[in-house]
Amino acid sequence: MRKPRPRDRPVKNRSSSDRGSDNSPTRILGVHNFFLKVVLPISVLTIAACLGYKGYNETRVNTPFSNSKLVEVSRLDKNDYYWGSYRSNMYFGMKTREPYSLVTGLMWYFSRTLQADGSGMRHWCTQNDRLEKYGWTKHDGKNFGIQEIIDNNVLITTSFVKDIHGSNGGDWTAKINATAIKSTSRNKEISLLFYTAIEDKTNGNINPIVDHSAEILKGVEGQTKDLGYFDLNFNVISSGEVDQSYLVTAAPNLGLLKETIFHHFKISKKANVEKIVLPGEALRLNNGKTLVPNFIVTQVTAELPVELEIRFERNSIASQKEKLTGKYYDTVLKNYENHFDTKFEDTFKLKTKGYNKTEVNFAKAAFSNMIGSIGYFYGSAQVKSVYTDLPVPYWKAPLFSAVPSRSFFPRGFLWDEGFHGLLLASWDLDLEMDIISHWFDLMNVEGWIPREMILGEEALAKVPQEFVTQVNTNANPPTFFLTLQYILSHKRSELMTKHLHLLEKLYPRLQAWFEWFNSTQKGEISGTYRWRGRNGETNRELNPKTLTSGLDDYPRASHPTVHERHVDLRCWMTLASSVMANLADILGKSTHKYENTFDYLSDNKHLNELHWSPTMSVYADYGLHTDKVRLERPKHASRQVQVSQDKVRVVLAEPEEKFVDTSFGYVSLFPFLLKIVDPDSYQLQKILQDIEKPELLWTNYGLRSLARSSPIYMKHNTEHDPPYWRGAIWMNLNYLTVAALQHYSKVEGPYQVEAGRIYTKLRNNLIKNVFYQQKKTNYLWENYGDKLGEGKGSHPFTGWTSLVVLLMSEQY
Repeated sequence: MRKPRPRDRPVKNRSSSDRGSDNSPTRILGVHNFFLKVVLPISVLTIAACLGYKGYNETRVNTPFSNSKLVEVSRLDKNDYYWGSYRSNMYFGMKTREPYSLVTGLMWYFSRTLQADGSGMRHWCTQNDRLEKYGWTKHDGKNFGIQEIIDNNVLITTSFVKDIHGSNGGDWTAKINATAIKSTSRNKEISLLFYTAIEDKTNGNINPIVDHSAEILKGVEGQTKDLGYFDLNFNVISSGEVDQSYLVTAAPNLGLLKETIFHHFKISKKANVEKIVLPGEALRLNNGKTLVPNFIVTQVTAELPVELEIRFERNSIASQKEKLTGKYYDTVLKNYENHFDTKFEDTFKLKTKGYNKTEVNFAKAAFSNMIGSIGYFYGSAQVKSVYTDLPVPYWKAPLFSAVPSRSFFPRGFLWDEGFHGLLLASWDLDLEMDIISHWFDLMNVEGWIPREMILGEEALAKVPQEFVTQVNTNANPPTFFLTLQYILSHKRSELMTKHLHLLEKLYPRLQAWFEWFNSTQKGEISGTYRWRGRNGETNRELNPKTLTSGLDDYPRASHPTVHERHVDLRCWMTLASSVMANLADILGKSTHKYENTFDYLSDNKHLNELHWSPTMSVYADYGLHTDKVRLERPKHASRQVQVSQDKVRVVLAEPEEKFVDTSFGYVSLFPFLLKIVDPDSYQLQKILQDIEKPELLWTNYGLRSLARSSPIYMKHNTEHDPPYWRGAIWMNLNYLTVAALQHYSKVEGPYQVEAGRIYTKLRNNLIKNVFYQQKKTNYLWENYGDKLGEGKGSHPFTGWTSLVVLLMSEQY
């Protein structure tokens, strides 16, 4: 018989003292009053609290960690670094470190190769232009830069020199020189276009300086709130005939400048020769409205050789110095070059190490392209959390950061920038501390920093929509702890002398970052961690990507679950706890928490219990996994024939909870890469043996990312996604490998000699191949092939591939 629920039980007989029957008016009134006075207010408060809590959580994703900004403390000298080649996506352009800056830029084309759709006209760096070469040969990040571009057998040299004085950066001059490389070159003529533009919110204006008798643009004058009044003057030097035209108009935005020019091109016939020219002023609309100019272009069409000189001068500061032009410009530029050469040798000591002139120049170019790729961006990222139905805008903020690739990735990437910082800090600690400050000013109140920052119209124009939104559960390797570890090892005295106050302000943000990782990325078992962001529902991917790890398609457990544990993330947290303990000690804070965390995570016995596969004797992830997967075209259910659809994953054997130990590669090396493995352990001995086996990771060009024995080696992840971290050679993790080998060759243990021997071989292989491929192709590459060592992926990739300079100088 069913046991009665409370409401089913009979009501006891009431005594005469009861206040009326259950349905008496007095009873009903009492209940009504109780509802009004107690139940209703509680319900209203509960609903309000729930809505308030939801609203609170909705806004946390785009609430800054603090309104106090680190960049106000780092204060990178506003004069020295105010102007620069901070338009990373451009072949050449100058701008200031202001949110809404006056910008200048270069375009060019050859009339015989210019197409009706605009292709053939150069502006933004793009691999589709198929240039034979472009990149900085020397750039010091502050005073000057020299770049060489080769396009259709024409050498275009761009250079700039800053005349720093007064406030806000003083003046600068740039030169664009174009010459034919071969006398037989089919291109006898070039059209150079140099423009000046401002955005709507720049709070200023620009106007043309026109020689109406000759119908040419002599320069631009204008003013902005930050610069005051200024002039840009143009000077053309050519031994042949020169045709000039200009355009004064209003462009929709900085992302459509090339299109705006192309829209205004017209054909002019002079002496039966057709020329492509610009129409002059184009400010009147069909409705009679007059536009305010925000985009002014001069076009110079001339026989080679030709040189265009641009001089920027601020009128608000009368300089008594000689004008930075002509031969004086050449003298100042040469002086800066000599200073750069001296500092480069003092910093990296490559001549002292025996490198020849060609090899040193290669290193100078690799370094210069890293520091010359630093950009200044401003805008609002797009972010999302589980509490927001749709993406919401982050707060508007600046970002001063190097970029991985000017052509393919001209924006800030969190895990790349930690590697960039190793090279930049070795050259200019002030510069690197300011970059770190900009990144940590992007931290929200949760302690999260978006892993990819796409700020401004030009940056957005380069990114597929699917990658724009950043999700606040998703991490990226905390490589700034690598940068800070490097600074503490190599620049500790300078850090303490010049940046101690900044470090004190940075420390709470580092604490929040560490806690964010420790809480949001923790695993189900104590001491384990798991990258969030894997798609466990997809049937399109052979092995669901782990973009958040930075190693994109590197094989993990085939069936993502909450029970996964990722060995690389545990190692990143081990490094982070070590650096945090060191920083706490420097700042006089309690080190207890971070030291305990480090002791716990670096304990090899515990590490081995969680991540050492006894079957394969390798470090590995753990999760629900099977190797028996493949991509197949779906078949029609009735006829069992293939239908025209994308391939899907077919699972041929049920997955099991186990180590993902058949895919040996970079992830397997992380306890070694971050120097956590005990120097006298069997695990170190086994790792040293494995990395030198050609059937696993070893090649004559560096360590491949995934062993040839892996079932996923060089497999497409989808029908359309070629392998990425599945066999190619990547410089950033090879750099960490070389650094680890040197470390183990110096600490006492039975494998010192072996580590030293492998260190020498691997370091030489990497340097030799990157140098050879650069000589062969004129570029550094995103990654390199494991069979022939050929450059692969995007180029130029002068982000972490530039770490070859630190390999040459043996700075780790």
